[in-house]
Amino acid sequence: MGVHGKILCILMLLLHKSSQQEVFNDGKTLNLPANYKVDWMETLNDEKLISTLTIPGTHDSLALYGGPLAECQAWSLEDQLKAGIRYFDLRVSGLGLVIMHGPVIQWTTLSKVLSTVRTFLTQFSSEVVLLRVKPVSPMKGKVQSLVENMIRKDTDVWVKPSIPKIGEVRGKIVFVQKNSFKLGIILSETDKKGDYKVTKVKDKERKIQQHLEEAASQCRTGSALSLSYSSGTSLGTYMTIFLLPKTLAKEINPWLYEHLAKEFEKNPKPCFGIIAMDFPGFDLIQKVIKFNRPA
Repeated sequence: MGVHGKILCILMLLLHKSSQQEVFNDGKTLNLPANYKVDWMETLNDEKLISTLTIPGTHDSLALYGGPLAECQAWSLEDQLKAGIRYFDLRVSGLGLVIMHGPVIQWTTLSKVLSTVRTFLTQFSSEVVLLRVKPVSPMKGKVQSLVENMIRKDTDVWVKPSIPKIGEVRGKIVFVQKNSFKLGIILSETDKKGDYKVTKVKDKERKIQQHLEEAASQCRTGSALSLSYSSGTSLGTYMTIFLLPKTLAKEINPWLYEHLAKEFEKNPKPCFGIIAMDFPGFDLIQKVIKFNRPA
């Protein structure tokens, strides 16, 4: 191949790479585009209910350690916030409110999480950050009272079960509750028990589609804050370690991006509540956010 041919090949590869969407990310470094607007909620109508938004979230948001069996994310909490994530799923133990994933310590605490989120909200006061606390061992029975004591005098948190309007909670942390944690908005999960176990990618895609359809029907009325997961693992199934969180996300995230692109073309556009993802790339997060923008 001549010099001109080699140059052409290089240009084609660069063009192909630049045209690809970043839908999956397992790199530690967040690279934001020039002139990117972090505070995407600023333009939202204050009168809209939180439950009528489409909100990008992460599953096991701070599962950054533990290897392929445990890791579900790559970016730090700060970087996830900057990339547009507004829902965080935290597995919290009663031992110092340490964040866990299964038996793996994630080297941070709920206190540090709240401090990081508050720093972010001080800088971007138009935003709303939703936190789900799921009590886990050790000493999971103490989590509720420990959290209540920690936030008892705070005025920048929402702990009521009623669904607020955006204007009521700008610059605040909104707790969401499910099962054993009873502070904040009640979640309506579309996933059924065991749906996180995945043996076939196509089956998972069908389940996600069904869950998003259910979420869309809830979102239209705003009667419930819907939560759907695109995450999953083959651990605990006959597939054992063949579809662990990162491997599955590499398959699911491109499909989810294309599925949402098709849904966005509908008139009127649907809304989907919270979509909690593993290893989402920047463009996938932005695709979720785009549903909230006026036509």
